[in-house]
Amino acid sequence: MRRRDFLRNTLPAAALLPAVVDGYSVKAFHANSPLLQALMNPPVETDHVLVIIQLSGGNDGLNMVIPVADYSNYYNARSNVAIAENKILRLNGYDKTGLHPAMTGLQTLYNKEQLNIVQAVGYPTPNFSHFRATDIWMSGSASDEVINTGWTGRYLNTEYPNYPDGYPNATMPDPLAIQIGSITSLTLQGPSINMGMSITNPTSFYNLIDNVIDPAPDTPMGHELTYIRTIANQTNKFATRIVEAARAVPQQAAYPADNYLAAQLKIVARLIKGGLKTRIYMVGMGGFDNHSSQVEASDTSTGTHANLLKTLSDGIKAFMDDCTFLQIQDRVLGMTFSEFGRRIKSNSSMGTDHGAAAPLFLFGGQVIPGVTGNNPTIPGGASVQDNIPFQYDFRSIYASILEKWFCIPPATLQTILFRNFQSLPVINDKDCTGVNPENPNQNAGTELISNYPNPFTQSTTIRYTTRGGHTLIQIIDMLGRVLRTPVDREIALGTYTVSWDSGTLPTGVYYARLQNGSTQQVRAMLKVR
Repeated sequence: MRRRDFLRNTLPAAALLPAVVDGYSVKAFHANSPLLQALMNPPVETDHVLVIIQLSGGNDGLNMVIPVADYSNYYNARSNVAIAENKILRLNGYDKTGLHPAMTGLQTLYNKEQLNIVQAVGYPTPNFSHFRATDIWMSGSASDEVINTGWTGRYLNTEYPNYPDGYPNATMPDPLAIQIGSITSLTLQGPSINMGMSITNPTSFYNLIDNVIDPAPDTPMGHELTYIRTIANQTNKFATRIVEAARAVPQQAAYPADNYLAAQLKIVARLIKGGLKTRIYMVGMGGFDNHSSQVEASDTSTGTHANLLKTLSDGIKAFMDDCTFLQIQDRVLGMTFSEFGRRIKSNSSMGTDHGAAAPLFLFGGQVIPGVTGNNPTIPGGASVQDNIPFQYDFRSIYASILEKWFCIPPATLQTILFRNFQSLPVINDKDCTGVNPENPNQNAGTELISNYPNPFTQSTTIRYTTRGGHTLIQIIDMLGRVLRTPVDREIALGTYTVSWDSGTLPTGVYYARLQNGSTQQVRAMLKVR
């Protein structure tokens, strides 16, 4: 592992990578974020990989991870959807909690000490809108603030601050993050550009590696499409590396058929084993918004939700079996999340309505196995308004991953997550030691703005380089508000300095932003007492 011996923060001009490669889309999107990212402490290089599984719709956590120790209150609150006590899957060495009977795969992983169940994950003042709640989880924001960057996007921006300028290069020839799906989500959004790319679907992936091109009609438009695909294939920076990685893995363990999540995870395992240095993969499945007919009346362990949980459980189990077969299980950490849980009390339509906190899973060869936290508190006479109170802030999960898996120093976590969230003992952090001080990726691109001293107490000097023409320097706070504009004029080519007196502004992180034509970069500045 290597640790940077200096600080650099760059906001690259937005870029759009080629959109079509052999008939499937690879997208990296422009950003319109007003919030700029602080890069205050040196992160590290690591071969660890994070796999994020999004469960869209708001998963019913109470029927997924069942409070056996408080079964009577659980049953009384949702008798028309509750899982029969004798069908709950039990966990070795832990009799207070069990799993939905469809989740035999995750039960096996738990008993093999490859699963951590984190109870009641949420945040203060939860939002019950699918769209807004999803944004909160993806951005790592509080419920009363709107942040247009993603938590992993900000992390990747600390590791590769000039991306896409200077990339790919010899030390990072691969995509920083890959999402399987047609749109690269907010989770991967950096301060100025999305740090990931998308593989539209599993079929498109296999078309790419097998060099199968979707047929184009024999028309003038079809000929143009064929030409565009050819050019895109020639110019795409990452397609060749993806194909090489995929073809380097001739054999994998078995995966279940007709399981969309498993099909996505199979691709992820193949690319990891094939040698991609990609740090973050994101996959997902939908259908969890079960306001009605969540279960079958004749057997509540069957039905829509049971099918979803079986898909999830079987997919993760097959993925971990494959990782073990490929001998990459200790490099991989997986995390599930849904935008919210469901209410404690079920509704009269044999479903559940939007709720607050819910459990999530962490899985992999380096998780600390077990159940983190206590069963959620269920009142004896739960009403339709009662929610599960959160026990763990979801950003503590993020902090744990960043600090203990990606070896981010604690002082840097606050610049990524905006506040101090304590990490949890859920991941083995034995690899986050013995850090080498060099990281060639930090040298990619050119630094055009800096400040000294940093940190500062009252004033600091901003040093910037312009290529000539209109040059803009802005001082911005953590909410993206422009506090001052020290420079806004035509300037000749050269390097200049300007002083900024912070006056009575509170201590914290501020940003110096440079805009010079199409070039935009940002420098994080820390005011201390």
